[in-house]
Amino acid sequence: MKTTRVITLGLICSIPLFSRIAAAKDGQFAVESNLLAGVAKVDITPEDVDGMEVTGHRRIVHGVRDPLRAGVLMLSDGNTKAAIVTLDTIGAWDEMVKLARTRIERETGVPSLNIIVAASHNHSGPDFDAGSKWGHALIDKLGVAAKQAASNMRTVTVGYAEDRIGFSINRRKVIDGRAVVRLNAEGPNDQRVKVLRFDDGRSLTPLAVVMHAVCHPCFFTWGDKGTQPYPNGYPMMSADFPGEAQSFVEMCYGQKTSAMFLQGCAGDIRPNLPGYPYRCADEADIQWAGRDLGSAVVRSLARSVTREQLKQRPSYYQIRAASTVVSLPGKEGRISAELSALKIGPYLLLTMPGEPMVEYGFKLEKAIADRAIPIIVGYANGNLGYIATADAYDVGGYEPNTSKLTPEAELMILTELGQLADRVVGDVFESFSKHPKEIKLREEREKARREEKGSGSQRGKSEQ
Repeated sequence: MKTTRVITLGLICSIPLFSRIAAAKDGQFAVESNLLAGVAKVDITPEDVDGMEVTGHRRIVHGVRDPLRAGVLMLSDGNTKAAIVTLDTIGAWDEMVKLARTRIERETGVPSLNIIVAASHNHSGPDFDAGSKWGHALIDKLGVAAKQAASNMRTVTVGYAEDRIGFSINRRKVIDGRAVVRLNAEGPNDQRVKVLRFDDGRSLTPLAVVMHAVCHPCFFTWGDKGTQPYPNGYPMMSADFPGEAQSFVEMCYGQKTSAMFLQGCAGDIRPNLPGYPYRCADEADIQWAGRDLGSAVVRSLARSVTREQLKQRPSYYQIRAASTVVSLPGKEGRISAELSALKIGPYLLLTMPGEPMVEYGFKLEKAIADRAIPIIVGYANGNLGYIATADAYDVGGYEPNTSKLTPEAELMILTELGQLADRVVGDVFESFSKHPKEIKLREEREKARREEKGSGSQRGKSEQ
């Protein structure tokens, strides 16, 4: 009787064990989360490019090497909606951002100020004219992509990992007290690749991929006259290395994911293509860069879905967005600029509307410290040109000399972004008191502080 009981109990216990094993399918994992995400990509290459002038380093092109694309990632935490739009263009032009936000808000209900519109800073694409055929088509396509992404949202969790690239280099060198354009391996540089993957758990293929790297996409632009085969620049339209990397990642997942690219603080970082002072890339160069970045992304994606990494993912992702329009000191008068913050769970995106030098990223990350996982994005929600550090003006050079801003702009930008980070991270408060007198006192102090700073800010903030 005793033996029979032991055997019987063993059989009873083993049945649910085998059931659990049978239910666990390799390559799938449970996703329990409040976060919804949907993604869509669209080809935005102009229909007829023969004889078209591309912007950045201007030149005439005849044909297309690879398509320009836009991606739209829609997000919702159940209460707040947000969207990230990426473009294989040189800039997020003010007028284009306004039109895109208006169309996306109309199609999806996402508040316009909760929409980040970011460009890769590609130097081999067209300029934007809202009245042109391509301008109209671009806005229409963004609306279609946003509607498609919003109609196919799924419950997701988010994985994160970092890797590195090896093709970028600083392009400023101080010689005899002045900064000149020269490839400078000793200069500041950020070769990290930051990768977010949005998973629905149905397979090991991510629903969407957002990669972040720091380097000018100017592989295919002007080179020195002695370097063949393209001494006058590459004669075809291209999405440059960000497009090549996105295609590589999508290829690795059998075209069943959508990869998007966010540019970092690349104002003084460019491809390491030696020449006088550098050469235009050829096919080997662009494959090197695209596959270097793409491989770093794929490595990160594979690592961040292992069981140990999956256990570290949160199940609750609060979306918080805030933005401000500041009046920055310019060489010819005040300049309005939109700065924004978007928090998705532990991940914090801070944006600037132009070309910040690489040290902006380092300074902002240091200020944020361990409060969030920072992703500093340039070329987003506007296009005011170079954003040089205050120190750069002491030695001059291309970036501060051509910037529309004065050195005083740096402190204002860093301060405002720090305050936006405070608002969306929500882990620090100047006061807990909600008493009307305390609120009024804080408002008066804030007003006085701004008047003393002389910022002349006209603030247009939104927070969800």
